[in-house]
Amino acid sequence: MAADEGTKSAGLGVAVLSAAVIGGAAGASLAAHRGRRVAGLGGLAGAAALAASEAVARARQRPGEIPALWQRIATSAALVAPAGWAAGRLTGAGPVAVGAATGSVGGLLGLRPQKVLLGPPFGAAVGAALTARSRPARGRPVPAAVVAAVTMAAYRTASSLVFRDAQVGLLAERVPAEKLPFVVPWQSRSRVVGTGYVRELAGELGGSYVADAADVGIVASMDDLAGPDFDPAAVDPLVREFYEHTTRFTLDIVPRWRLWVRPGYLLYRNALARPLGQANVPMNQRETQRGIRSRIDTITLPDADAVAVRGWIRSFADTDEPIYVGIYTTYRHGDRGYVSVGFPLAQSSFTATLLPRARPDGGLALTSRSDLEHPGHYLAYRDPSDGTLTALAVHGFTEDLDVYRQDGDLRAEHAFSLFGIPFLVLHYRITRKSPSPM
Repeated sequence: MAADEGTKSAGLGVAVLSAAVIGGAAGASLAAHRGRRVAGLGGLAGAAALAASEAVARARQRPGEIPALWQRIATSAALVAPAGWAAGRLTGAGPVAVGAATGSVGGLLGLRPQKVLLGPPFGAAVGAALTARSRPARGRPVPAAVVAAVTMAAYRTASSLVFRDAQVGLLAERVPAEKLPFVVPWQSRSRVVGTGYVRELAGELGGSYVADAADVGIVASMDDLAGPDFDPAAVDPLVREFYEHTTRFTLDIVPRWRLWVRPGYLLYRNALARPLGQANVPMNQRETQRGIRSRIDTITLPDADAVAVRGWIRSFADTDEPIYVGIYTTYRHGDRGYVSVGFPLAQSSFTATLLPRARPDGGLALTSRSDLEHPGHYLAYRDPSDGTLTALAVHGFTEDLDVYRQDGDLRAEHAFSLFGIPFLVLHYRITRKSPSPM
């Protein structure tokens, strides 16, 4: 108990210190137009105010809850204030432009298309209102840092009232990994995941690593997925072979993005996905014509015969630039089998847990849409000191994967939605590899 209390106190200290740094930068930015001395005082005031509010929010936070909304709004407003100040200094952008840009960022972070569309006009309206209010009083524009902070606070407050369903929820805090069998806990210790991740994980686990394993699948056996909605015996033999011997096949991909999500995804891809080496999905068919390399790296733990980790790695063939690294696992809960795919991130992991369902044509459908407890999407952090997990449930994000035979060949559609609105479908043509020449 004493150790847990110490860990909790240390976590609180880090959170408060981080809030102080964010608040200090925001306070200095908001007061910078009044001179260095006032900016310094503003930084001290901002640091004290945000640190105090963080301490209060953490003290009132109950188990199973994320920090209070008002504190999250205050922190996000503080985070954009320095960016607004920089935009004003470097570009000379006025309040309307800064407001629209800030609203766009808020909308993109909200993920939902409704929020994406609301952000820019809402921000522009806030900027225009601040401009109109400042003219009689000072005759000069409101500082860009103030516009950015006010816009973000107003936008997040308004969107929380309009869109009342939560995007994320705290699922568990510092629990043993066994209590969350639907979460794949493997994460990257560095800022880059990349195509060498499974090799690095093998070193961490002390297991036997095989690169580009021959004749292996993303699942050991389809029988592991049996349940009330899925009978492996009814699966088309070619579909079964693909899952159990994935490396026998090649995949051609055609991505179909909805127009509304393209700007946000381009920002995410260039700012996060490519530097991280993870979830770098092609934007169009022209990119896939560069060629896609697909391989499965495996890890077998000491004193074990069965493969413990199957990492399906896809990259562009010409540069080996990662597209994604997925750790595929299966497990059983009650009378059902599930597929969980973990996507390692920097110091965290994202998991998609999917329920198998039979298709009438002998295909297999995997879906996160279910009223059952386990299917869904989860963002998790694994404490390296004791292996405990803290996990968030990501609401509103759903996916459906259908693999089936058509005209003698395998096809697949992998569809993604946000709050019921489709934003991406990946179309796959799956073909058996040509025999290697003797």
